Amino acid sequence: MSNRNSKANKAAARERLREERARQAKREKIRRQLVVGGSIVAVLGIAAGIGIAVSNMGGSGGKVSNEDWVSTAQKSAFTKPANTSGDKGTVVVIGDKKVKNTVEVYEDMRCPVCASFEEASGDTVIKDMKAGKYKLQFTLGAFLDENPQIKGSGSKNALSALGAALNVSPDAFLEYKKALFSPANHPKETEDKFSDDAYLLKIAKKVDELKSNAAFEKAVKRGTYDKWALAMKDRFNEAKDVSGTPSFKVNGVKMAVEGAPEGTPIVTPEQFNAAYEKALKQKS
Repeated sequence: MSNRNSKANKAAARERLREERARQAKREKIRRQLVVGGSIVAVLGIAAGIGIAVSNMGGSGGKVSNEDWVSTAQKSAFTKPANTSGDKGTVVVIGDKKVKNTVEVYEDMRCPVCASFEEASGDTVIKDMKAGKYKLQFTLGAFLDENPQIKGSGSKNALSALGAALNVSPDAFLEYKKALFSPANHPKETEDKFSDDAYLLKIAKKVDELKSNAAFEKAVKRGTYDKWALAMKDRFNEAKDVSGTPSFKVNGVKMAVEGAPEGTPIVTPEQFNAAYEKALKQKS
């Protein structure tokens, strides 16, 4: 992420971030702000991508507007993916169900900091989940699609495609999410490339379970899980104590970077593990 912007652009992005946080604070249901931690910037150099970095120009590279995508989705039949629970299939838990501790993961597929977290810590988190340290519960939002300066439909469209992957298997979901967040595939938040089904399917070819899966491809093209994506988005918006992405909780207790300003995103494995252990000791 750090190679995408010059130093001047990084400074400008930080200023735009402050302005955006002020605007977001006024919204009743979707208040999303991320505070850039100086230590994280020093480690990863991702200041230009922290939080909801915006530009003076609108989003580009998108195929479908936010309004058109929502209108079409609302008219479609509701289908929830396999490997989910809850009335609307918005409870997505992966890992050994017998494991006591649950890490709740909150992300937006267009979020650049989520991509940075996945690049730095994703493999470590999945490894620990498979080792039985905890199970993972994923709640994915789409607040960036509704940002007036970069609005689009990529977060919801990618979420729908992830629903199609989840219907194949939990492993397909995890591998596809990893591929979408990878530096090679994750676009700038001002470029709504995830709204393009063809782009999503191109990335899916890098996932073994999806690359030759006709049912998955049909589900993406037809928007089979579009209405489910809206339900998942609503679940994200209703989550308590989630003021930005990525955010994490352990058994309902929010994880935080110790010694950093409130809202500083967790990015590195060291930050994640320390925040996990601290939250684990607290009562939910």
